[in-house]
Amino acid sequence: MAERSTAAVDVAGNGGDDPLTAKADQATADGVAEAKETADKGTRETGGERKSAEPVGIATPELHSGHKLARRYRLEECVTRLDGFSSWRAVDEKLRRAVGVHILPADHSRARSVLAAARSAALLGDPRFVQVLDAVEENDLVYVVHEWLPDATELTTLLASGPLRAHEAYQLVSQLAQAMAAAHREGLAHLKLTPGAVLRTSSGQYRIRGLAVNAALRGITSDRPQRTDTEAIGALLYASLTQRWPYESDAYGLSGLPKGVGLIAPDQVRAGVHRGLAELAMRALANDGATASRQEPPCTTPEELVKAIGAMPRIRPPEPAFTRPPEYQRTTYQQGTYGRPQPRPATTQPVTTPPPPLQSRTGKALKWAVSALLIAALGLGSWQLADALLDHGKKQGDPGTTQPNTGGDEDKKAPESGKPIAIADAHDFDPLGDGSEKPEGIRNAYDNDPGTFWHTDRYVGTPNFGNLKEGVGIVLDLGETHQVGKVDVSFLGGDTSVELRAAPSNAQTQPTSPKGFTKIAEGSGSQVTLKPGKPVETRYVLVWLTKLPQDRGGDFRGKISEIKITT
Repeated sequence: MAERSTAAVDVAGNGGDDPLTAKADQATADGVAEAKETADKGTRETGGERKSAEPVGIATPELHSGHKLARRYRLEECVTRLDGFSSWRAVDEKLRRAVGVHILPADHSRARSVLAAARSAALLGDPRFVQVLDAVEENDLVYVVHEWLPDATELTTLLASGPLRAHEAYQLVSQLAQAMAAAHREGLAHLKLTPGAVLRTSSGQYRIRGLAVNAALRGITSDRPQRTDTEAIGALLYASLTQRWPYESDAYGLSGLPKGVGLIAPDQVRAGVHRGLAELAMRALANDGATASRQEPPCTTPEELVKAIGAMPRIRPPEPAFTRPPEYQRTTYQQGTYGRPQPRPATTQPVTTPPPPLQSRTGKALKWAVSALLIAALGLGSWQLADALLDHGKKQGDPGTTQPNTGGDEDKKAPESGKPIAIADAHDFDPLGDGSEKPEGIRNAYDNDPGTFWHTDRYVGTPNFGNLKEGVGIVLDLGETHQVGKVDVSFLGGDTSVELRAAPSNAQTQPTSPKGFTKIAEGSGSQVTLKPGKPVETRYVLVWLTKLPQDRGGDFRGKISEIKITT
């Protein structure tokens, strides 16, 4: 199967159609054909996926670099033109960030379904998916705006350098299965889950792009969407373990399997494949060839795949190899020769060291005399000091004597406690995720208005961020170093677990990781007072959320309505 180059893949995963599709797709506008398997009688089922007919001759809107949509989104570079729509890298001039935009004519036969799919995907709000930011019909155009992740790498690119290690493939299938299970619970399917639709961020988190929108742009539907997405996850796991596409046709820069042998297990394609993951890939592919020699039943939904992964022993990354430090080398320095190469001795005969010079009797006597005088002086000084202390003690014991105020340290006043500390600035802190956690609402957390609040992204599965990260939070900049005695945090939506962390007192810039802060207090509840054992001097305070409450929809999200810091 011919494949598009990586540079021509748009931000929604336009890297070629899934070979599970039942009909041949039309050749792309740039001349790269995307062939598909023919669903002949007797072959394996494909999950009922089909592509709607599209009239030939629909023109892609004539746009150019520099064109603005909604007086806000400036188009920068066209990355795809296909089937009457185009995809662009653009800039959101209002928020000063890169975004991706899909554009198609308002009279396009798929325009209504694309708008509906984009708006449904935007409501999901799951951080494991590339987020839809806007979906608009304006001036005879329909356009969908979504996140652009410049630091993320496509799975296509990762597999070009070789198969993934076992723990990396385990993370891939775990995160994809959990994300798609959450999407299907909300009635959303992907139907175009290819290596080009999966991104890995710099923090190691996998993100899925093009949820529902990719299929709508190409007119792809399915009678069994859960099975279609589950087989796609199985194909991605298979490719990650073997660097081979699990069908006869080549696709996505990967070689297909030998013709005529059918689907064979990953551990028969490549030596050293983790047996548990190989078994999981075959169960997810869910066809007769995959399950004929296996004891476990096939997985036909993402939820079943999540349960199968949970039943496996967790695969952890290998321990880092210990590098032995170099042997210690003793270095001898001689006056006037530091930094200069030392010539080797011309002879191997031992060198005789002359004995030290003998001290004269006069010198010894002088040394003893000086030592005796020093001892006598120390004794006399000690006696005078003791006498002075005794006299001072007698004066203090006299009730008729008033002692003068010497102005020592005991007269200094301690800093006033309970005094509010102004917050100069604050921003979201998510170094263990994608680096951003709802920055637009940060000021609501310390604006002295309990009716406003800042909230985290929505997480699925568990209160500890769906097992994706240890926590997220807000860094509060006090402008200069202050003595912090107490931090009061008000939460909405239920009990929330939180830690108070502080940067070192001499830090002039904010630490970039949670380890750069020191935990000084912790608590849980709706109204939490975080008070360290003793006041701490710092400029940067981190309010670090570790467990989130459950919302009405069954997911988990934290909400902070107010933060107050006092001395």
